[in-house]
Amino acid sequence: MSGLMLPVLILSTVLLGFTAVLSAAEFQRFGHAAKADGSLSFLVVGDWGRRGAYNQTEVAIQMGKVGEKLDIDFVISTGDNFYEDGLKGVDDPAFNESFTRIYTAPSLQKQWYSVLGNHDYRGDVEAQLSPVLREMDSKWLCLRSFIVNTEIAEFFFVDTTPFVNKYFLKPKDDVYDWSGILPRKSYLSNLLKDLDLALKESSAKWKIVVGHHTIKSAGQHGNTAELNLQLLPILQANNVDLYINGHDHCLEHISSSESPLQFLTSGGGSKAWRGDVSWWDSKEMKFYYDGQGFMSVQITQTEVDVVFYDVSGEVKHKWSRTEQISSAVL
Repeated sequence: MSGLMLPVLILSTVLLGFTAVLSAAEFQRFGHAAKADGSLSFLVVGDWGRRGAYNQTEVAIQMGKVGEKLDIDFVISTGDNFYEDGLKGVDDPAFNESFTRIYTAPSLQKQWYSVLGNHDYRGDVEAQLSPVLREMDSKWLCLRSFIVNTEIAEFFFVDTTPFVNKYFLKPKDDVYDWSGILPRKSYLSNLLKDLDLALKESSAKWKIVVGHHTIKSAGQHGNTAELNLQLLPILQANNVDLYINGHDHCLEHISSSESPLQFLTSGGGSKAWRGDVSWWDSKEMKFYYDGQGFMSVQITQTEVDVVFYDVSGEVKHKWSRTEQISSAVL
């Protein structure tokens, strides 16, 4: 991370515990400098925290190799960071065993920006959000909802688990930690309002929204109805370029017939669901892979390049979008 941007991160980190009490849905902002030439590159992995099992370690090795080749600026985690039931506390050994000890490659010692998944909500949520973990491993940063501004691209990380009705109405034997969420209606209303305003105010060339849950997916979980109803219209109205998620344990790319918005699933960080795919409109379904892996993204003023890799580092799918530099940028 650029030394020029580090004070912004440190200042925000110091304030996290205080502002989270005031408004759990409020988007906190961080600055992260792009490269000197204005470009940006990063990796995306989700659904990974299994103490190295289910090929988590093998995926991490390939991430390290690709990360070095691309000279990545940071890593995004799309949630379900610790299985099966999040962290038990800040002293839970799972943090070290599933994160610090696994992602050891030099290229991965960059800032990790992480959102919470539904499995993370089954543990001590405040532990994952705690500055104590960042003191244990400085690359860790997990918040409910926040914004990372790199100038060329702005990233809007959204806490999607509280949107899903079944976790509240039909939790079965699972116990969720809703501290900081209730009253739920107000939390979600504030989150959507803050997101809509932040997207409208953004002057970034590329707008990218990150959440754990799917909006469109052919995987086991399929579409998340609550996000299609409440979140998707805001993304479309504000010309968001990419929605990046995990939740389904696969790699996936779906386009939209309604807007330029692309739906990218990177949930193959460890356990995958072989053969678990539903039919999807072939005009929209660009790629589906039911195995472990991760995703890379490279961004310039005129282009976004997305690549999906499997557990062996083999390229499974590529997608690019090119746009002209507007006169406002010149």
